[in-house]
Amino acid sequence: MDAKDVMTPNVITVNEQTDVATIAKLMIERHISAVPVVDKNGKILGIVSEGDLIRRPEEGTEAPKSWWLALLEAPEDAARAYAKSHGQSASDVMTQNVISVGEDTPVVEVATLLEKNRIKRVPVLRDGRPVGIVSRANLIQALASRPAAAPVVSADDKTLRQNILAAMEKEPWLGSSTINVVVEKGAVTIWGIAQSEDVRKAIGVAAKNTPGVKSVENHIGIARRGSVGFA
Repeated sequence: MDAKDVMTPNVITVNEQTDVATIAKLMIERHISAVPVVDKNGKILGIVSEGDLIRRPEEGTEAPKSWWLALLEAPEDAARAYAKSHGQSASDVMTQNVISVGEDTPVVEVATLLEKNRIKRVPVLRDGRPVGIVSRANLIQALASRPAAAPVVSADDKTLRQNILAAMEKEPWLGSSTINVVVEKGAVTIWGIAQSEDVRKAIGVAAKNTPGVKSVENHIGIARRGSVGFA
């Protein structure tokens, strides 16, 4: 399996000027834990995650510093921390120099990157533009979806996955639901978060009705108000 076989597609992005309140609201509404920041051409500049937003003075969550740590901290580090906690736009709080992968990066390499760099997700880029996200959750979903034998993802499986995702994207009821589809030998496993039980069922029906699908396992969860997912 490669990154494109397990990634969550249709990435939600923001621009440099997007304010932090809007970003926080977007994460909650779309049940995601990070958003790439892109320029006017759609190329990635950075990424804003939950971790970049949890230390805010207006929420009383800014981390207090001991006097001795303040003495040891380099001015550059202090300035960077201040900008991140007090900044009001994506460009102020985003993590730059984003670790990313390509669509054809093997899953084993993606897992190694996440572990080595102690990060929770990596954007999947095509010509510098994000086309998906692979998170720890996506890797676990792929592992849980596969049988005991080594997985074999054929060209037909890849086409089938694309067809399933395309069919769902056309439907107005999908809304802000976040889904990921894993296909192996025609067997489909669906993961993610739906807005309601009706939407969860509709997602399963859409997958079953896609020509070539042999079976469907629907592991979609139902969103709770104010919850944030794993993407």
